[in-house]
Amino acid sequence: MPRTDRFLDIRRDPHSDELLARGGDSEAHSILQRAGFIAVVRVHETYHRAPTCLTEDDESRLATEAVARLRVAGYHVGCDEDLDTDSRPASYLPLGSSITHLAERIRDATTTDEAAGALTELTAAHDGVLAALDEVLVATADFHDGLGGPSDQYLAQRLRHIADEHLRVIRGDLSYLRNKLADRHAPHPGRSTCTGEVPATERERSAVCACPPAPRTLPAPPPPVAAGLRH
Repeated sequence: MPRTDRFLDIRRDPHSDELLARGGDSEAHSILQRAGFIAVVRVHETYHRAPTCLTEDDESRLATEAVARLRVAGYHVGCDEDLDTDSRPASYLPLGSSITHLAERIRDATTTDEAAGALTELTAAHDGVLAALDEVLVATADFHDGLGGPSDQYLAQRLRHIADEHLRVIRGDLSYLRNKLADRHAPHPGRSTCTGEVPATERERSAVCACPPAPRTLPAPPPPVAAGLRH
């Protein structure tokens, strides 16, 4: 049976005439955001709406692109007739997927050196992920400085505070952890790599590798028998 989070609806609300997208999982929500939708987070639901002040034609183009992108990704999309499309645009891995790859490297790491190597991509001083994030925050602050709105200067200051204080702490802590792992040079005791080689000193003739035997699991003791009542 197909998962229910693989189904979405993109339609105009019959009461408000708002263009809304409902359903889907976190991947679908990312696709909707990249198509231009804005997430609306409620206690029991997250749905998406079109940005304000768009013409009806612009909203239709935005929704049609979202329908096409979602179907390319394998989602079942129900939509108003004027939003339906046979277009199937080319899909590309988003930038965040390369960061997710670092998590996979750490999950697969069998030594502290391998884990440190993955964390280095985050903490590298000049071109690490966190250094790049700092640049993004500062550039966004500079952008707000030039907008001239009543709250834009406050938002710019807020972004610089995040970069100078919060991001600096995260970067410092992760750099410390990375350096500790790099100095350790130890295998992970729960993630040893099996070479498939049997040493000459192996006693068991049926052994096919040098891995230690799995720990024995002792059977659980039987439950205590309740004492009989005395007469």
